Amino acid sequence: MEWIAKHPQARIEMLGYIPDMISEADPRPAREQIDANYRHGGGWSSFKGHVMKPNGLQYPGDPLVPLLYEATLRDETIRFYDCAWVAIVQPDGSYDIARID
Repeated sequence: MEWIAKHPQARIEMLGYIPDMISEADPRPAREQIDANYRHGGGWSSFKGHVMKPNGLQYPGDPLVPLLYEATLRDETIRFYDCAWVAIVQPDGSYDIARID
């Protein structure tokens, strides 16, 4: 799986262990893989309220959190944002967001 930088200040080490939590060889969706492989951090815990914008996440009253990296797992798009926010976007445009730090 290739992680593509989406921000000029993005550095691959910002992703931490997230690339190791997701495998193309695993048939499960990204959310299930992260949930199983992030048990020490509590698994995937959805966070509601963000609005996804082309270059970041916006939570009401907070500054825009920039998009740093993007990857594709089959038909899902995985977006990694500053402050360890991760969004999994489905083909229909729906998305689920969690903080994976």
